[in-house]
Formats: sequence, structure tokens, C-alpha cells
Amino acid sequence: MIRPILLAFIFSIAILPSQGQKLGDLVGKAKKVLSGEKLTDEEIGAGLKEALSIGTGEAVEFLSAEDGYFKSIYKIALPEEAQSIVSKLSMVPGFHNLESNLVERMNRGAELAAAKAKPIFLSAIKNLTFKDVMRILTGERDAATRYLESTTNDQLYSEFRPIIKAALDEVNATNLWREAVTAYNKLPLVRQTNPELDDHVTDKALVGLFSLIEKKEDGIRSDVGQRSSDLLRKVFAQQDK
Repeated sequence: MIRPILLAFIFSIAILPSQGQKLGDLVGKAKKVLSGEKLTDEEIGAGLKEALSIGTGEAVEFLSAEDGYFKSIYKIALPEEAQSIVSKLSMVPGFHNLESNLVERMNRGAELAAAKAKPIFLSAIKNLTFKDVMRILTGERDAATRYLESTTNDQLYSEFRPIIKAALDEVNATNLWREAVTAYNKLPLVRQTNPELDDHVTDKALVGLFSLIEKKEDGIRSDVGQRSSDLLRKVFAQQDK
């Protein structure tokens, strides 16, 4: 039982070192375990919930910042169906930079929407049962991410899509796409098409969000270089044997 509990506390410490006071509390709880002092079920649950809150908070903060999506590995590309439209319109006056303009605006929309994920994550974390806590602590190294994905993805999608649509409108991506589709559909011998940008951006924004959360969870469990304190190195040295 000791080792899974420590993993939760260590995960929370590693995710966001700048949270000094909160992380100090978690270190204190971890020291209780090392000294043989038994933690209550409430303390175990509170520790994991705080770890998840910190991890999801940092992921949301990163992706909702300017260029969080647009200039990162989570950059959202145009849907495959849009490629034929972009290709055929590349020589049409006014649409020379269509792809680059759309891609930037799509990612700006995702960045605007990302901040809305935080309260949804916090609600899911608040509703963790002790059974959920123990399943995460003793599960695979992506167990926390998969829990959040299974409990929040549908709600995130339904909440994100109208926000994404509004964000795309705000950065003028919707109008640009509408003009592009209208021009494309006037070309001879083309099949009428209109892939939905808001649906595509919403889906890819969530894929990126959960990928970042998973990366943060996995890092401390597998990368010695991310064990940034004596406590981290001491505890995970046992795991490496």
C-alpha cells in the first residue's frame, strides 16, 4: 500500500514545482509514509485529488496560452477533407494563404476554448470515490489520464464545441472558411463539400489536451531526469531495481 500512495504524492510534486505551499503539504504527507505513520483514507484521497488538480491545471494553462496549440506538438491541422479545397483554391485570388490562415485561426480558437476545461476536470476530481483513488494508484502509469478521459470526454466535447465555434467566429476563421467553401463549390467538376471546422477542431483540441496530461503523468514514473528532489530520487530508485 505504501508505494502506490507515494506515487500519487510524487506525481503531484513533479508536475508543478512552482506550487510551493501546496507541494510542501504533500511532501509532509509523503514523509508521514516514510516514517511509518499511517495515512487515513481521507488523506490518501485528498493527496491524489490535489495531484490531479495540479496536473490538469498546468496542462490547461499551457494549452490556453498564446501558441499553446499553434506552436507546439499539439498543433491542429486542417481536416483531410479540406485539403482538396485548399489545393484547388491556392491559385484563386484572395485564397493564396488559405491553409496557413485557417490553421492559425483554428489553433487560436482551441487556445481560447482550452481554459474552459479546468472546472470540468475539477468536478470529476471532486467526485472521485475511494475505490477510484485506489484503482488509479495501483493501476497503469496512465491510469489517472484514462480515468479523466472516461469521465470527462463527453462533457468536454459538448462544452467545447460551442466554445470552439464561438472562438472560430471571434478569430474570423468561420467566415474565411465559408468564403473558401463558397468559392470552391463554384468551381466546375467538383463535388460539393463543407467539412465542419468546429467539430474537427474540438476533437483535435481534446486529443491534444489528454495527450499532454498523459505525458505529465508518465514523465515522473519513467524518467529519472524528472525526479527533481532527494525524495523523488530515493523513492523511485526502489522502482528501478
